[in-house]
Amino acid sequence: MPEVISDTLTDVTKLLPFLFLTYLAMEYLEHKTGDKAAALVKKAGHFGPAIGGLLGMVPQCGFSTAASNLYAGRVITIGTLIAIYLSTSDEMLPVLISEQAPIGVIVRILLAKAAIGIVAGLLIDLLLRRKGTAEHHHIHEVCEHEHCGCEKSIFRSALFHTAWIALFILLITFALNLILFWVGEDALANLLLNRPIIGPLLAGLVGLIPNCAGSVAITQLYLEGVLDAGAAMAGLLTGSGVGLLVLFRVNHNRKENLKILGLLYIIGVIAGTVTGLIF
Repeated sequence: MPEVISDTLTDVTKLLPFLFLTYLAMEYLEHKTGDKAAALVKKAGHFGPAIGGLLGMVPQCGFSTAASNLYAGRVITIGTLIAIYLSTSDEMLPVLISEQAPIGVIVRILLAKAAIGIVAGLLIDLLLRRKGTAEHHHIHEVCEHEHCGCEKSIFRSALFHTAWIALFILLITFALNLILFWVGEDALANLLLNRPIIGPLLAGLVGLIPNCAGSVAITQLYLEGVLDAGAAMAGLLTGSGVGLLVLFRVNHNRKENLKILGLLYIIGVIAGTVTGLIF
C-alpha cells in the first residue's frame, strides 16, 4: 500500500505544472474567442455542424454548455449540437498534454472526433431539416453553470480547473494503481481488451457521465493501455462535459433530450468501434 500511495502522488505531482499551463492557455483563449465562437456557430446556418465540429476540438470553459443553451433556444440545429458534443474533448486534451502523449496520437484523436462530429451532424440535419429562431445566449452566461470563476480571473480559473482535475486524476490513478497491484496489469488488460463489443458499450456509458471524471478516467485508462482505441474513442465521443446536464436543465422537452442522449450514445459507440479498427 505505501508503494501504491507513493507512486500515485509522484505521478500526479509531475502532472501539475503541465495541467496549470494548459488550462491557463485555454482560459486565455476562452476569454479572447468564446463569444466569437458561439456567434460564429449561430450564423453558420447549414454549415453549423462543420463549424461546431471544428470549434469543439478546442476545450473551452462553456462551449458545450453554450451549445446546449443555443439549441434550447433553437438558435442552432440538433445536428450542430450533436457535432459539438461528439467533437468536444472536455478534459481529454489537458490530460493527454500533461501526460506528454505523442503529438501524432493527440492529433489523430482530435481530427477523428471532429470528423465524426461533422459527418454525423450534417447527416442528422439533412434528415431532420430543423431550423432555429431564438435569442442568443452568450458563452460567459453559460459558463456560470460551472461556477468556475472564469469570468473574474484566468489565473483563478486555471488554478480551479487544475486543482479539480488533479483531484480526479489522483483518485483515478490511486484506484487504478490499487487494482493493478491486486489484480495485475496483464490480467486487467486482457479482461477489457478481449471484449471488443462490451468495451465500447461500457466506455460509452462512462463518457455520458456529465462531468470531467468520465473523460479523465477514459484517457488515463487508454494511456495505461487498459482500454483499446475503440473503447477509448467510444467513451471520448460520448463525453460532452456538462453539456448534457445543462441540456436537460434548459430544454424542457424531456423526450427530445432522451433522443439526443440516445443518438449521442449510439453514434459514439458505433463510430468509436469503427475508428478503433482503423487506429
